[in-house]
Amino acid sequence: MSVEFMICLAMLFGLAALGAPIALAMIVAAVSYLAISGQDLSLAAEQIMQGLYNSFILLAVPLFIIAANIMNAGTISDRLLNFCVAVVGRFRGGLGHVNIVASLIFSGMSGSAIADAAGVGKIIIEMMTKEGRYPLGFAAAITAASATIGPVIPPSIPMVMYALVSDTSVGYLFLGGVTPGLIMGGVLMIMVAYISKKRDFVTEAATPLREIPKLAVNAFPALMMPVILLFGIYGGATTPTEAAAVAATYAFILAVVFYRAISLRGTYDILSSSARSSAAVGLVIGGALIFNYIVASENIPNAVAGFMRSIDLSPMAFLLVVNIILLLIGCVLDATTILLVIVPLFLPACRELGIDLIHFGVVVVVNTMIGLITPPYGILLFVINATTGAPMKGMIREVMPFLAVLILALLALTFVPELVLWLPRIFGYQG
Repeated sequence: MSVEFMICLAMLFGLAALGAPIALAMIVAAVSYLAISGQDLSLAAEQIMQGLYNSFILLAVPLFIIAANIMNAGTISDRLLNFCVAVVGRFRGGLGHVNIVASLIFSGMSGSAIADAAGVGKIIIEMMTKEGRYPLGFAAAITAASATIGPVIPPSIPMVMYALVSDTSVGYLFLGGVTPGLIMGGVLMIMVAYISKKRDFVTEAATPLREIPKLAVNAFPALMMPVILLFGIYGGATTPTEAAAVAATYAFILAVVFYRAISLRGTYDILSSSARSSAAVGLVIGGALIFNYIVASENIPNAVAGFMRSIDLSPMAFLLVVNIILLLIGCVLDATTILLVIVPLFLPACRELGIDLIHFGVVVVVNTMIGLITPPYGILLFVINATTGAPMKGMIREVMPFLAVLILALLALTFVPELVLWLPRIFGYQG
């Protein structure tokens, strides 16, 4: 690595340590590198503009954000929760199971862990803590842990970003995330059942079976969203980006026409909030694009690939090392930065070792989602703390068992690639 690049890295981490937004830190560090190395400063703007305007798939990101915000603002989340309570609320730790199942369903609509935690998560935390049925820290920990499923089951904003840097199929990535998401939900429910029995939590009153069909019909239009989304993509009717537009439109029609839950003023608030969120994501992507240009010009990806060849790691050993690195980095960096800046360094080595990039992508996304609840950064913990007032100390203590089982699920997905790849292969994937 050159002296210019070392200065660039020092500026990046120095600004981030001082509390500067990571996007601005990347842009400032990248422009400084160009200035020090005597390159044309306009390269920064050129790389950002070309990267953003030549990537049709990136349009899916703001559209999924809009869909998630519409569902949080309307009554769609409430209807889904009532259905989940009727189905799994009767078991011990029932509202904990409801929390997880709701995340599984909601993840098929939003593609965002933060949208899941801040929307449906906030509602169910209030349900769980009502009349002291569950400790606030426990309810918040389940919400944070289950929200990690959101970007694994399709649609997924992080998978769109991985597709951008790896040039892989978004459709096959979405399919590859279905089974891992269900596995994550399964291990979390097992842990909830174990803790609920050990701590003797109350059992909720069972919803009469005769009421379940009515609740299912009430929630049916919302439950159809992931079906429409996936059918559009895999039936060949839409691209993933067009499917994102369909999802946003369908959510809007449900909330405004069918449920009559959003006013004109509410629509404006949703669009403005979505625009701010999309702009924040766009800044990070722009910073990553120019930073990745610098990394490529320094030939660092090939150097990493060469180093991996020199130490003669097997594919499974390489994946294990990458998992450890990403879990450690995930303690201090957000998922978007990891996917756009760190992960591209490993892609040449994956190709050299014959590691399937769809499998690698899903494993990486699961890994970065686990990072969202890993102390000390754990952005989902901060989101829930800000929206519910749940104390950080209690959340961190309660989230550790859920973190442990999610890491076990990650190891299973890493060492058994067919858990990820069997569904894409059914739909024609040849990798």
